[in-house]
Amino acid sequence: MHFALKLLISNLIIILCVWLGRRVPSLGGLIATMPITSLIVLLWLRHDNPPDRTLLPAYVEGVFFGVIPTMLFFGAAWFCLKRGLPFPAMLTISFAVWIAAALLHQLLLK
Repeated sequence: MHFALKLLISNLIIILCVWLGRRVPSLGGLIATMPITSLIVLLWLRHDNPPDRTLLPAYVEGVFFGVIPTMLFFGAAWFCLKRGLPFPAMLTISFAVWIAAALLHQLLLK
């Protein structure tokens, strides 16, 4: 039951972002980038691991520095779309940029 509730809440937030994205794309994008997902994960981690005092700071650090690879992903996507690249090409390039930045992210956080 606990897992089902987590799944329901998380999916409702994604559905809300998609619904808003169809009507007001900039607002849908803004809400999708809000720390709502990270907040949900933070709450679930705290609830499931209350005595662990190292888990939450490490998670928040990963989120904080993880914003950079995410920004690079969307920067590459925006650049590709503005130049008229096909959607599959844009996704490939953007994910390649994100993966490279995410690998660097993990190396630097070690």
